[in-house]
Amino acid sequence: MKRVAAIDCGTNSIRLLVADLTVPDSASGAGSTGELKELDRRMQIVRLGQGVDRTGRLAPEALERTFAACREYAAVIKELGAERLSFVATSASRDAENRDDFVRGVVDILGVEPEVITGDQEAEFSFNGATKELAGRADVQPPYLVVDIGGGSTEFVLGDGSVRAARSVDIGCVRMTERHLLHDGQITDPPTPAQIAAIKADIAAALDHAEESVPLTQAHTLVGLAGSVTTVAAIALGLDHYDWEAIHHARIPLARVREITDRLLTSTHAERAAIPVMHPGRVDVIAAGALVLLSIMERVGAEEVVVSEHDILDGIAWHAALDDE
Repeated sequence: MKRVAAIDCGTNSIRLLVADLTVPDSASGAGSTGELKELDRRMQIVRLGQGVDRTGRLAPEALERTFAACREYAAVIKELGAERLSFVATSASRDAENRDDFVRGVVDILGVEPEVITGDQEAEFSFNGATKELAGRADVQPPYLVVDIGGGSTEFVLGDGSVRAARSVDIGCVRMTERHLLHDGQITDPPTPAQIAAIKADIAAALDHAEESVPLTQAHTLVGLAGSVTTVAAIALGLDHYDWEAIHHARIPLARVREITDRLLTSTHAERAAIPVMHPGRVDVIAAGALVLLSIMERVGAEEVVVSEHDILDGIAWHAALDDE
C-alpha cells in the first residue's frame, strides 16, 4: 500500500486527492488493477486560464489564486503524510508564454515541479482513472469512450483494458465562453443565437479533428468526466445539494442532457446561480460546457452518458503509485 497525493491543475479548477493505493506486484500501468482508498478529495475554482486564449499569458491574479490553493493543499498533504506527490498541469499552462512563473511558484510551495503533460497523456490519465472500476461489470460494456470536458480542452480516449486511441482538442467550457460569449468584457446573458451557433461550429470542427484519430462511434459506453458533466448530472437528478455518491456512475439520457442544455443557454446569470447544485465558479461557463457534452453525445450517437467522479485525478494518483514500479 502506498499513500500518494495527486494534484490536477487545469484551466478552471485545481483539485487534490490523497489516497492509499494497493498496487499488485505485477502492476504494469494502464492495464493493472488495484484498490484506491480515498482519504481527502477537494477542489477550488481558481480560473488559472483566465484570458490565456486572448493574451497567451497567465494573469497575475490567476497565478495568485492558484498559489493560494497550493498552500492550502501543501498543509493537507503534510498532515496526511503522503509518501509521493504528483502535480499535473494541463491546458492553460501548456499554452502560456509565462509558464515558468507558474512552475517556480509551485516548486516553492510544494517542492515538486509540475508535470506539464501533453493532451494525449491527459487523455490516458483520465481513461485510467475513470475505467478501473468499470472493468468486469455486466451492465457497462467496453470499449469505452471517455470524454473529459475541461476548461480549456476536451480529451477523447477510446479503449477497453488499455488505450486504443486518444486525442485532445481545444474546446472547453472556459475557452468557448471567453471566445464566443464575451462582449466588451462582459458575459452575454443569455447568449444570442449567433453566439450559440458560433460555439456549435467550433465544437463541430473540433469533433472532426478528434475523429481523425479516435473512431468515436465504435464505443459501446460513453463515460463523461469533470465539472461540466457532473453539474449537468446533478441538475438532471434533481439534487438539492451536491451528492458525490448519487452522481458517480449515474446514467443521464440524451433527451435530459438536451433539455438541461437548452435551459442553461436561455437562462440568466441569476437563474443559473440559483440552481442548488451550481458551484459559483461554474455559473458563467456551464452553458458552454453543457453544449460541448450535448454535441459529443449527438455526434457519437450515445443514448446516455455514464457519469464518473473518478477521472484524471485518480489516474494521476495511479501514475504516482506506479511510477517507481
